[in-house]
Amino acid sequence: MIYAQENDKTFAPSESVTVERVQFKNRFGITLAADMYLPKNAEGKLPAIAVSGPFGAVKEQASGLYAQTLAERGFLTIAFDPSYTGESGGEPRYVASPDINTEDFCAAVDFLSTRSDVDPGRIGILGICGWGGMALNAAAIDTRIKATVTVTMYDMSRVNANGYFDSMDADQRYELRKQLNAQRTADAKNGSYALAGGVIDPLPDDAPQFVKDYYAYYKTPRGYHKRSLNSNNGWNITSALSFINTPLLTYSDEIRSAVLMIHGEKAHSRYFSEDAFKKLKGENKELMIIPGASHVDLYDNRALIPFDKIESFFRLYLK
Repeated sequence: MIYAQENDKTFAPSESVTVERVQFKNRFGITLAADMYLPKNAEGKLPAIAVSGPFGAVKEQASGLYAQTLAERGFLTIAFDPSYTGESGGEPRYVASPDINTEDFCAAVDFLSTRSDVDPGRIGILGICGWGGMALNAAAIDTRIKATVTVTMYDMSRVNANGYFDSMDADQRYELRKQLNAQRTADAKNGSYALAGGVIDPLPDDAPQFVKDYYAYYKTPRGYHKRSLNSNNGWNITSALSFINTPLLTYSDEIRSAVLMIHGEKAHSRYFSEDAFKKLKGENKELMIIPGASHVDLYDNRALIPFDKIESFFRLYLK
């Protein structure tokens, strides 16, 4: 694992927080790398928030921006690289797992719970894009999580098993399984894992708008990062197999802690949040649709990201 020392974040640093590089292990023995953001001049035990996502991004991108901004508002935060990606450990590289990546959030709670400057009774999590689904899944299993925010959420099991807008039927899913398992054989013969490719480059003229939006973030100076899968060569192709066969959010209707789900009005992925929200129960659940916002707008567009709402939500439930 390479743990870089240079400041290579895609957003400007804040003068009101300090940043410390930290590491912790999940229960699979994988060492996770994180940036910890501390409000300057903070005293006593602080409420804490663990942040990760988007799916295929690294902590120097959107998750770090969210963590830094919430630290400016008085929370101790960490933005972490999920297992097998970024500066975190795990072999082979660039593999995603509904189980292990849910555990990554729980391991972040382990880390925060044992710090002397954190109040273990006031810990929340925030997941962006595909890590929004992981965050909900973590909230369903980990009762130490007192509040969860998802932003521009993807249900990675649903999109892998059903395709976008649930366009895939059982026969198409079977053909996909055949292709992915043929790839497993090829990988075994080659002794390496073929990558799916990141965001398409060059961008076709007829690309859907959401693909153009991804390109505008991951492939330009706005959000490009050398360790980001989406900015470069993408995930291990066979990562999709475990999501097809292992549905996330099975027990999300049993989440008793508070949940705030945020999505853009114009996001192609909006239906993931709307449908997941319908399954949640209790008066401490809220869905917030941001007028005019696309999926990617909520990665880094400070004019559209509702940081005031996120802060007030965490202050209400991390007390």
